[in-house]
Amino acid sequence: MQFNPSELQEKEVYKLLSGSVVPRPIAWVSTISEAEQLNLAPFSFFTVASRNPPMLCISIGPGVGERVGTEKDTLINIRSQQEFVINVVPVTLGNEMQKTSENLPSSVNEFEVAGLTPVDSHIVKPKRIKEAPINMECQLEQIIKLGNDYLIIGKMVQYHIQEEYYLGNYKINHDRLQPLGRLAGNYSETKDFLSLPR
Repeated sequence: MQFNPSELQEKEVYKLLSGSVVPRPIAWVSTISEAEQLNLAPFSFFTVASRNPPMLCISIGPGVGERVGTEKDTLINIRSQQEFVINVVPVTLGNEMQKTSENLPSSVNEFEVAGLTPVDSHIVKPKRIKEAPINMECQLEQIIKLGNDYLIIGKMVQYHIQEEYYLGNYKINHDRLQPLGRLAGNYSETKDFLSLPR
């Protein structure tokens, strides 16, 4: 079978992309508003954008559900404050992450909804998730409008890792981390590793 994206609806193309580009890592993004309201939301269109200087990127789509036609709080906060934190989601925090993905009013603090602990970052103003094993503080590099979405590129200015997840020599203990991945509408556990060729 084959499909021409120009002949499909946006939702149909999204299903093909999100079901094929898998598993995707999840950026659990914490931001803060001009009014100092804390915000936390997960995004699975996420990857490394540059090694030197270290940059990360996330893609943020438009509001959904009753917020169709609006911009997501994460985008609004990053645009206004120029800073954000990307927290890594282990499988053990999957339920908490899911709670922060709900379509909540801007006045709601997702840290409180999910029972998570906000802690001060070292350089940027947005809080880090204390329970998350890895936190990456970012300063906004640029926002690029791509179709209906916005590509957010941030320069990593501080990196945090809990000691039990660090192997030394700048290597991460992935057996312990077990990062959560996104598979279309489902999730994947990363726990079995292999080397190639076998």
